[in-house]
Amino acid sequence: MPRGDKSKYTDKQERKAEHIAEGYEKRGVSETEAERRAWATVNKDDGGGKKPGGSGRGKETGNPAAHKGGRKGGKAAASRSAEERSASAKKAAATRKRNAERRASQ
Repeated sequence: MPRGDKSKYTDKQERKAEHIAEGYEKRGVSETEAERRAWATVNKDDGGGKKPGGSGRGKETGNPAAHKGGRKGGKAAASRSAEERSASAKKAAATRKRNAERRASQ
């Protein structure tokens, strides 16, 4: 099977890659780069093509990135006081403002 051949991917994997590529293109990534990143993400999540003969056939991936959402975030913020979170937000806003001013002056 030549490199880049997508015949071993399921319809669902192809739809997933297409959707991911559209998201990258909306953010200004070129079409070829968006497609490359999309297939890399599908491979990362699913371990390659799932049809017989594909590299990832029958391989359980455990915790693909697409299933981790919401599990990791919030723990650090929950353990901090409101004052600490507010101070952090103010510091971040000041940094963003400073960076925007630098970019505008260049």
